Amino acid sequence: MNLFTIKDLSNLSGIKAHTLRVWEQRYGFLKPGRSFTNIRYYSNEELKTVLNIALLNKYGFKISAIDKMSAAEMNEKILLLDQQEAKQERIINDLINQMISMDMDAFSQSLDIYINAKGLDKMIIQVIFPFLERIGILWLTNHINPAQEHLVSNMIRQKLIAGIESCKPALLSGKKVLLFLPEGEYHELGLLLIHFLLKRKGIGAIYLGANVPIADLAYVIDHKKPDYLYCHLTSLNANFRFDKFLSALEQQFITVSIIISGKITHSYEKKIKPPIFLKRTLAESMSFVESL
Repeated sequence: MNLFTIKDLSNLSGIKAHTLRVWEQRYGFLKPGRSFTNIRYYSNEELKTVLNIALLNKYGFKISAIDKMSAAEMNEKILLLDQQEAKQERIINDLINQMISMDMDAFSQSLDIYINAKGLDKMIIQVIFPFLERIGILWLTNHINPAQEHLVSNMIRQKLIAGIESCKPALLSGKKVLLFLPEGEYHELGLLLIHFLLKRKGIGAIYLGANVPIADLAYVIDHKKPDYLYCHLTSLNANFRFDKFLSALEQQFITVSIIISGKITHSYEKKIKPPIFLKRTLAESMSFVESL
């Protein structure tokens, strides 16, 4: 069983922590446990309940009415939601629950059903992108088991590589983007997502992958002359110093624009100047690709 904080529930459901506390006080569907230091924690089942309630509430059901529903009634109402956005969110909620319960057969089946209905391209954009955004915080806070992360990562990685290989854009751009992760960073999914977006748009992508030393990066840049470097940071080791990394890039690569995205950029408040640009959200990263 996983144990989640109220912040985890808030990040996964989109419901503010204050609202979750109000619901907890007024209704009966949330019953958190308490640690020996009196901090609330929530179980897998409570996570599932909050995801279902958040979805129903977003699409028109009042909390007072939801509180009177059984779990079966909630599921029935969710299946009857016919808005396209609601259907996508339901699938993402299913993926989160399947990841937590390590039901990888169901996880794979959920992805395949969407691929068969909408195609691989739309599955990546409409399901995998938002799914990874919502669960990324768990990977940073270690609130899921590493085994769960590895199982899900490998399965999604296979889908992304299939999507990259299947891209055959009608128009090809003259721009080149070199994709890499610095030494100590091995989480490739974010970078693979960007690779997919670039390939889909017909932009030349040079994929170096994970754990790339600065010297190796410099060698490839010297030979390939990319227009941009792109780095997506997910979960770095304790010795990584973001300021030092930025300084090294800025000093060594003055002729190429450097784009950095990922969770570490969300809270970085120091002033950034060209040639480095931070993309703090998925929308900003997608806009960057569309602008090329």
